[in-house]
Amino acid sequence: MTPIVTRSVNIHDTVLFPESLHTLMESSDLLNLTLVGSHITLDSGFDSETNRELIKSYEFIPVIKPNHRGTKDKEKREERDEAFREVENMYKERHRVERSYAWEDTYRKLVIRYEKLQCTFLGFRYLAYSMMNFRDVFQGK
Repeated sequence: MTPIVTRSVNIHDTVLFPESLHTLMESSDLLNLTLVGSHITLDSGFDSETNRELIKSYEFIPVIKPNHRGTKDKEKREERDEAFREVENMYKERHRVERSYAWEDTYRKLVIRYEKLQCTFLGFRYLAYSMMNFRDVFQGK
């Protein structure tokens, strides 16, 4: 079991989020890890009341940049912005996650998925992560 959820390219990450979060919790339970009180940092594409409530139901702290699409109510916008200011410093650390994805994109085999089996694809992904960690730890890049 792995907390990585993969689907075909035409399915957006926001659709996979509930399953991913549930799988993460199952994995943490199997490993006896306590994640209660941890932060879940997401970009503004995941900004919805449904996602916030889902994150809170697992006793996590949501760190989601507000997306003001279609929000004309000024009070509602200010309320969202005020809530985000409390966790904004945590959100600024998100560049580390994005940098990891950028490193992942240097491996063509991961960018263009040739494998039909998920286990093969995940094996190549783990190999790439190992190579990235090796480079970071032993070569100081």
